[in-house]
Amino acid sequence: MDFFKKNKKLSICVLLTAFATLTFSFKDDLFLISKNLDIFASVYRELNINYVDEVNTTKVMRTGIDAMLEHLDPYTEFVPESEIEDYKMKYVSTQYGGIGAGVIHREGRVFISDPFEGYPAQKADIRAGDEIISIDGNQIKDKTNELVSQLMKGPRETPIILVIERNGQKLEKTLKRAEISQPNVSYHGMVAGNIGYIKLDKFLENSAQEVKDALVDIEKNHPSGLILDLRYNGGGILQEAVKIVNLFVDRNVDVVIQKGKNPEKTIAYKTFMSPLEPEIPLVVLVNSRSASASEIVAGSLQDLDRAVIIGQRSFGKGLVQQTFNLPYNSLVKITVAKYYTPSGRCVQALDYTHRNEDGSVDRVADSLMTVYQTKAGRSVYDGGGIFPDFYVDPYKYHQITQVLVNKYYIFDYGTIYARNHPTIAAAKDFKLSDGDYQDFVNYLNNKNYNYQTATEKTLIALKTDAEKDKKYEEIKGEFENLKAKLSTNKKNDLTQYKPEIKRLLENEIVHRYYFEKGRTEQGFQHDKELEKAQEILSNKTLVAAVLKGEGTYKIIGKPGQMSAQIE
Repeated sequence: MDFFKKNKKLSICVLLTAFATLTFSFKDDLFLISKNLDIFASVYRELNINYVDEVNTTKVMRTGIDAMLEHLDPYTEFVPESEIEDYKMKYVSTQYGGIGAGVIHREGRVFISDPFEGYPAQKADIRAGDEIISIDGNQIKDKTNELVSQLMKGPRETPIILVIERNGQKLEKTLKRAEISQPNVSYHGMVAGNIGYIKLDKFLENSAQEVKDALVDIEKNHPSGLILDLRYNGGGILQEAVKIVNLFVDRNVDVVIQKGKNPEKTIAYKTFMSPLEPEIPLVVLVNSRSASASEIVAGSLQDLDRAVIIGQRSFGKGLVQQTFNLPYNSLVKITVAKYYTPSGRCVQALDYTHRNEDGSVDRVADSLMTVYQTKAGRSVYDGGGIFPDFYVDPYKYHQITQVLVNKYYIFDYGTIYARNHPTIAAAKDFKLSDGDYQDFVNYLNNKNYNYQTATEKTLIALKTDAEKDKKYEEIKGEFENLKAKLSTNKKNDLTQYKPEIKRLLENEIVHRYYFEKGRTEQGFQHDKELEKAQEILSNKTLVAAVLKGEGTYKIIGKPGQMSAQIE
């Protein structure tokens, strides 16, 4: 009895001590916050009163806020009132008032790049390649992107007058703005093998419903399998990701858990309704640009052994942000938690809390990654994105092709081609003839598409070093011969890399006739990840074996770069 009394007194003493420590700690935190706020406000006040020149107070404050957030992570940011609408479009809603067209800015000039099918710009026969000269009488040459965007947008049904230039001729177009809704699901349909395909570009408002609607439409064809394409999908709203997983997984299953310093930010998200397609063989495509909510969907379906993941290692963003309203219609977006997939892994690749002395951030080394187990006992990894079950080498375009894209020569030739060809074949079947490709080569005759190869850069460095050592004259002959050979080889690049250049030309041309849907369908012809997904889904034995962790797997290089061979 004495023992319990003594321990009771000890417990009370410990509790009181802990409470006192927490109280003092809390008071210390409040004091430090109050102290630093007072210092900050005082500096700001004295600056405004005493600085020798006029101070732009808004700019000074914004600089201070940005500097304060800079040492955290790139996802924690302040959004002033002037940027709220752009923020909502980027992170929350897919709707805005405008004419429905994308633009590109080139050397102070603005061109239509992407008229959206069915919206005012396309209905008014505004085409990709048209140069915008003025908007409502405002000349836009050398104007900022922000100003051009501001002039284009406005409430629905409000008039807007564009003066465009096409083929050297000025045309005036009077339109009425409409509510523009860019879909989260940019394409869905059937591909070879009676396989359904859904391309999800973002996880903004209503994305789960759009995926569900696409799935219901695909179900009419009684598909043998389904491909969910999350490549280049940078994420969005976490709850939408949970709803999408729920389309394929039973109710009351953990999809993702977010854990933060604040206990209120630790939340487990579970499926909450019966799935629409709990049995359909499923493949998810990812690449290095698949991030955040994309990784929640891919990681959860992988951990639950519900989908085969194909592509490349995903981006590795395991952080959760929440917005908080501030005075004067501004807000701050703060990273409040990390998220963990059902196996318990966090895919965050960069540790922003422990920066290097120069401020840089390192990726988690592959050797330090922890192994976790899926529901069926398969090995998965943390610390660096989602590793695919089947790795497909990403296609890397040659320098010549990159230059042709970056200098807009492929874009401009698409404009020329569309001008001279009223119609083309269906998007899935369109091919550029050899004669058309030669026409493109001729178009480039007076264009500058030079670039430096790695070998040329090394050669230039060698010349610099030789000149410093006063040895250049001794090797000048050999240097010039080698330089000439490299130059001759580059002239053959348009022939050597014709297949990949043609591929991009075809895609640009198809877009002029069939818009974004056509671009996607034309891209199917050369899509190695899609081809691999069709191959996997055509072998139900292989799909089942992979998801159960059966068979023999040959690991190539790093985790997630694997080919499967069932024995």
